[in-house]
Amino acid sequence: MSTQDFADLQLFITGPTFIRPEIREAGLLPEFGHRDSENVKRFGPAMAGLKELAGCADDFHVILFNGSGSNAMEATVRSLVADDETVLNVSVGAFGDLYHKMAVVNGKKAVQLKFEAGQAIDMGKLEAALAEHKPACVTFTHNETSTGVMNDMQAICKLIRKHGALPLVDGVSIFGGAKLDLSASGAATYATSTQKSLALPAGFGILFATPEAIEKAKTVKNKGFATDIVGQLGRASKNQTLTTPNTTLANQMAVQIDYILHTEGIDNRFARHLKMQGMVHDFVASLPGFELLAPAGHRSPTVTAVRVPAGMSVAQLKKVKEAMRAKGYLFDPGYGKLNTDLEEKGQRVLLRLGHMGDVTPEMLESYLVALKPELLK
Repeated sequence: MSTQDFADLQLFITGPTFIRPEIREAGLLPEFGHRDSENVKRFGPAMAGLKELAGCADDFHVILFNGSGSNAMEATVRSLVADDETVLNVSVGAFGDLYHKMAVVNGKKAVQLKFEAGQAIDMGKLEAALAEHKPACVTFTHNETSTGVMNDMQAICKLIRKHGALPLVDGVSIFGGAKLDLSASGAATYATSTQKSLALPAGFGILFATPEAIEKAKTVKNKGFATDIVGQLGRASKNQTLTTPNTTLANQMAVQIDYILHTEGIDNRFARHLKMQGMVHDFVASLPGFELLAPAGHRSPTVTAVRVPAGMSVAQLKKVKEAMRAKGYLFDPGYGKLNTDLEEKGQRVLLRLGHMGDVTPEMLESYLVALKPELLK
């Protein structure tokens, strides 16, 4: 097989994301044994750095799952929802729907509160659902990748706890791209992954769990093996993974977390994401007939969904994708299932602009300059 046909494109999709050359090179560092003393040289600083990046206290536990953020999310459903309890799955898009699907296929007593794509969680409707269903746990998405909607995590967690439930949060596409202050958030668990704003290859799901969540998990039966957060914790407390990790990714993660903390700086990283968010908003405002999907106050700093003009089809967006490929970029023509549904209903479809991870404002500016004429054809 020839690899010469593998296109080296700059990724402006919503994951996987652009990887710096230095991180690609870190993939050539020596492999190691995951039960050897070499392991902690990588995972020790990386796991401590993740907690610093999350803004969480020392009593939080960090667990690395082999797989993706979905593995960490499913583990919370298996480990924290007992068979006789109800879980309320709140959705503002495709990945909120995914959390609900995980609960259903795992045989949990699951109820969904679903909002229209582009809306944030309505606190009044959430409170009514909490009062009606009296769930033990509530899942929701901090940053919905399919729509670019960011929910007010702290306010939502506060309301959930007012009703005596545990908030289980999906933070896959925002972690590493915005200030979190996890200790003050009220979340019982927070799941994320490597291939979004951390700007690493896919391969690890990351779960932050409070002592409260661990104690609850000890009371739940039939948690599975890799989805048992109590079982995972034994190895995580030794800066290890439960099962054999991707050691290439471990090397890259160690280098990247160190870079974020000690070279770029956490505050600078978050400020860069906000700057790029502003650039994208200005870009959309310059396009006749295009408009931001997410409402003001709920717009993601890492991904933006955009309503295209009436009459512009999914097929046309796919042509834009190929035109941008010829220019050396990978364009995101919107979340597939959502766009299909919108088009079937005769509604305006969406494109997405990823501006997360290690993308720089200079890279984004060049991309937007190249994209504008393709969208206006």
